[in-house]
Amino acid sequence: MDFLLEPNLAYLILVLATIFAFLALLSPGSGVIEAGAVIAALLAAYSLYRLPVNGWALAILLVGGAIFLGAFFRKDRRWLLAVSILCIVVGSAFLFRTDQWWQPAVNPLLATLVAITSGAFFWVVGRKLLEASIATPRHDLDQLIGAIGEAKSDIHQHGSVQVNGELWSATSHTPIPAGSLVRVVRREGFTLEVVKEEQS
Repeated sequence: MDFLLEPNLAYLILVLATIFAFLALLSPGSGVIEAGAVIAALLAAYSLYRLPVNGWALAILLVGGAIFLGAFFRKDRRWLLAVSILCIVVGSAFLFRTDQWWQPAVNPLLATLVAITSGAFFWVVGRKLLEASIATPRHDLDQLIGAIGEAKSDIHQHGSVQVNGELWSATSHTPIPAGSLVRVVRREGFTLEVVKEEQS
């Protein structure tokens, strides 16, 4: 497995392991992604164990990652992204130690391309997740309370009603014949409690 000790390949495997781990957190239970993450992590761990690592480069790499995360929550994010990409490129290029401290073990062009590509991936996915977490739900089910619908079946303990063009499971404390107008008084999960709406 000496081919894993080639710095450029070891760096790519490390990035791949990070991406797989990120995807596994987003979609747990798929099996394939988790397996890929484990395999890539084991290969990356072997490379990191066998190759000498520059502590200062690792620190710069981690700082770049922290700045990248911080950019999600700042309006003036452009310069933060530029600084984070620069830190990640420098940290990646010098991550593995060579005989000359000033000589990068990882090809700087490769480090730049990977940093920009993976950074764009994490940025797009991260922004989508952040927007989804703070967005107001489009469908507020509590707005159904007070809505008028129609009983599609006889309702007592169980039945079905159509409210706002959608079919729902329904319950009622009193029998309601099919075809009656009903009013929603309570919601429990995806089941509506209804009463018969008296027609004027």
